[in-house]
Amino acid sequence: MKGKVYLDYAATTPVDPVVLKVMLPYYSKDFGNASSLHYSGRRAAEALEKSRSVIAKAIGAENNEIIFTSSATESNNLALKGVAFANRDKGNHIIISSIEHDCVLNTALWLGKQNFKITQIPVDKYGLVNPRNIARAITKETILVSIIWANNEIGVVQPIAEIGKICKEKKVLFHTDAAQAFGKIKIDVENANVDLLTASSHKIYGPKGAAFLFVKRGTLLTPILHGGGQEFGLRSSTENLPAIVGFAKATEIAIDRMESDNKKLSGLRDKIINQILRKVPDSYLNGHPFRRISNIANLRFSFVEGESMIMELDAAGIAVSTGSACSSPKLEPSHVLLALNLRLEEIHGSVRISLGRWTTEEEVDYLLEVLPRVVKKLRKISPFAN
Repeated sequence: MKGKVYLDYAATTPVDPVVLKVMLPYYSKDFGNASSLHYSGRRAAEALEKSRSVIAKAIGAENNEIIFTSSATESNNLALKGVAFANRDKGNHIIISSIEHDCVLNTALWLGKQNFKITQIPVDKYGLVNPRNIARAITKETILVSIIWANNEIGVVQPIAEIGKICKEKKVLFHTDAAQAFGKIKIDVENANVDLLTASSHKIYGPKGAAFLFVKRGTLLTPILHGGGQEFGLRSSTENLPAIVGFAKATEIAIDRMESDNKKLSGLRDKIINQILRKVPDSYLNGHPFRRISNIANLRFSFVEGESMIMELDAAGIAVSTGSACSSPKLEPSHVLLALNLRLEEIHGSVRISLGRWTTEEEVDYLLEVLPRVVKKLRKISPFAN
């Protein structure tokens, strides 16, 4: 097959050409600073607020509940640190799951060094959090629960509304990292019982450098950036207007295409899972068989290493990953797969295949032709296969 086959959409997505087109004027023509009082600033402010309205509508929020940031990492830091320092007079206990994205996990660990108590809720063998475990873990000192909506490595979708209901009843703030879920799962923040929610532009065919944090009205946050008081005083910095405009357009497209994209991607995802498990001996699916977002398949292969598979597939023009691209240079085993109680050799034999809007049936067929061949080749030279 000629050309490259990109199957790492969970890491990042290409910018949709329609999105790029609407962004371009804000680099040269409508380049104003939204905080300026003159006509150029007013035009920028209008574009900023229109974008805020588009994103608020997409999740059933009010316009002033959307805080623009530079990344999901920043949004998650603002959510956890902001709640922690604004509410430490009420308590110092924070609950997360054992399969949070690195930016939530490491923020929580940092807060643990600032005299906050951190509880990690385990998951079952499929990567699911049991809401009853969260209910049992909440104490009088608990100020925040943060649970990822759809995991970035295994794609498993958590029972967010049920967890949110527990937090609401116990008067504990609830945050969810929805970076992988936004644009793929219908989100209504009221029905989901969430107080804070993170999403990112570059996961939905928008540009890098734009994200948001939904902050329910009345939720107390301490800013982690101090300056001119932009974004309702919660996130100082001149807003990245071209990226925000692009994010809003990408959101409109994602919401409009959600049903058709999910239908296509889940079909291709299931084709990959079913055929690999049938064609390749000693291959297994990581995560839940059906409680998953439409575009992620995480598979493990006995007697081979994921890094070797990635290099062999890359040589054949196919891009996949071993897990989160945010932490791929690290040599440590995935904490997400460790949480599933997999052995180290099982973790190191895992790869993540993530599909996207422009993935074709032909590309999937090519993967299904090459991957079994790669596994067979690597097993022949593996010291663990005999």
